[in-house]
Amino acid sequence: MSNMLSTTAEFEQPPTDPIPVFNAWFATAQTVGLPNPNAMTLATVDDNGYPSARIVLLKDFDREGAVFFTNRLSQKGRALAAHPRAALLFHWDILDVQIRIAGAVIETTDAESDEYFQSRRRESRINAWASNQSEPIANRAALEARAVEITRKYHGIEIPRPPHWGGYRVALELIEFWRGDKFRLHDRVRYTRIDDGSYRITRLCP
Repeated sequence: MSNMLSTTAEFEQPPTDPIPVFNAWFATAQTVGLPNPNAMTLATVDDNGYPSARIVLLKDFDREGAVFFTNRLSQKGRALAAHPRAALLFHWDILDVQIRIAGAVIETTDAESDEYFQSRRRESRINAWASNQSEPIANRAALEARAVEITRKYHGIEIPRPPHWGGYRVALELIEFWRGDKFRLHDRVRYTRIDDGSYRITRLCP
């Protein structure tokens, strides 16, 4: 399957701009039957220097960065408040490729967060209120009871975005493309953004 990407990024002469490469690889990932091609690992470090990683979903991508949404009072939200930098990883095993992204993190605007929140299924909006993400709860029944309570509260009316729920944008300070080789002599090319907004390109040993 990795040959599907052979014309997307010519690693002997990498294109100067990594954004079209990402877009092309992502578009290919969306065509091969993956259940969540936008799933990406998010790595953060908390205020005690403890690393943590989890899966989140990419919801937007442009030159300003990669966007995901979550509860900002969650473990990852608290970590980003303490150290607003993060790393992302896409691994599409069926294509034998991966993409790494790293950079500073900022919150999306209220307008961006509102727009995405209102695009979600009503049940998901209810559960954004019901779940105090990363906090202890007695049992599953208690969580479901909270969801029922929120459902009743907003019956027949619009559900507003919780003030603690919103998006983050990870800047594209580093983008690294990896493509597997059957004998482990993989292709690996790193783009590092410099002050003028362009990227320095470095081929790396796999």
